[in-house]
Amino acid sequence: MANIRDVAKKAGVSVATVSRYLNNKGYISEDAKRVISAAIEELNYRPSLVARSLSTKQATFIGLIVPDIVNPFFPELARAIEDVALTYGYTVVLCNSDEKVEKEIHYLNTLQQKYVAGFIVAASHSEADHYTNLDIPIVAIDRRIHPSIPIVATDNREGARVGTEHLLANGCQHILCLRGPSGLGPADDRFLGFKDAVKGKEIETQVVECPFHFEASEMIARTVLQQGSIDGIFASSDVLAAGAMKAAYSLGIGVPDQLQIVGYDGTMLASQLTPSLTTVAQDLYKIGALAARMLIKLIEGQELTEREIQIPAELLIRETTRSEAL
Repeated sequence: MANIRDVAKKAGVSVATVSRYLNNKGYISEDAKRVISAAIEELNYRPSLVARSLSTKQATFIGLIVPDIVNPFFPELARAIEDVALTYGYTVVLCNSDEKVEKEIHYLNTLQQKYVAGFIVAASHSEADHYTNLDIPIVAIDRRIHPSIPIVATDNREGARVGTEHLLANGCQHILCLRGPSGLGPADDRFLGFKDAVKGKEIETQVVECPFHFEASEMIARTVLQQGSIDGIFASSDVLAAGAMKAAYSLGIGVPDQLQIVGYDGTMLASQLTPSLTTVAQDLYKIGALAARMLIKLIEGQELTEREIQIPAELLIRETTRSEAL
């Protein structure tokens, strides 16, 4: 990929002259403009928007792309990112992709043209080259994009194992796993953790794939609960657990006496439900804050001491499981 020095050499001018041309700043002769323009076109040169915007003091925006702003997991992350960014003089632009690749790509391309300094992304199912081809700092949260892109996330597999083992310790013998969308990294890892916990145990399990949406989880859980003798549910998010709780209530199934439920994420929703939800809690504020600091270091040209940060999850026992193991 051509750089500014290649353009200067091709045009027969100094790098400073090319920089003045790109930033429309300072005097440049008409002849110099013509040869620089021709060199840029011939070399297919794409100037670094981060470098240009920094030189004009305009790179103060950070793009935050999340898949579903309705899911309480992401607003809590956004709050932490915004707090840290503001401390360093950056403003966060929040974009909701609705799990749609085309919207994600649109935001990436549009914000890059608006002098955004970098991106923090909880990616959907888009191809990694949409990100690796960008000449701009990127940090992933929750969902891995590519080995070359730094990430902050929780150990989802271990957290799910701990959550499922809590159901087993409380005597559950017929456990439903609401596993989240197949192919989505965190959901897949949590499913692996569930399988780790139940492997070799003399219990019955049922696994159902479910999008991270309240209405879908309520419908799916109601259908399963009507068909069998489920006495425990491990849900791959608090939203899925909330849907399962509503389904149980509509069927007259008592929680936790007849049905115990464990969620995942540790959002504020979990403590606000009645009964309050036992959940595998992620430190959402810490994840967001670390991601923001990591990105700002990249924007400012600093080396990262860690490019992958994995934060332990913690089981918070509340009212949807029994307080003592049977």
